[in-house]
Amino acid sequence: MSVSITVAGDAGAEALRQLRSRLRAEPALRGRVTERELPPAPGTLGPVLDAVLVALGPGGVAAALVTGLVSWLRHERADLTVRVERADGSSFEITAQRVKGLDAAGLRAEITALTRALEAPAAEDRTP
Repeated sequence: MSVSITVAGDAGAEALRQLRSRLRAEPALRGRVTERELPPAPGTLGPVLDAVLVALGPGGVAAALVTGLVSWLRHERADLTVRVERADGSSFEITAQRVKGLDAAGLRAEITALTRALEAPAAEDRTP
């Protein structure tokens, strides 16, 4: 399963480039991070980075992704909103403002909750 990560706002493409670099530096995510680009707008050069894609798998990959994402957001100066969407359409949003105000216990709880959201079985995989 893979997830797509987008950033809302004018700084979206630049923020995604920074996030992509940060995630690619995580040992558990090496080789799992790619990007989705849109064609260039008329009159502009080059494609526009639309989303960072991360292939999830066993062995703590979801935890590494969430930890890297939250760490990156805590150090961002802009007030960014990041949306993480699974292939089944489920998603969550997290803001830089939200994670900057957390103490260590709150940060651990947030990372745990977001990791569980990514690791939960897809809706079509659940049996009644």
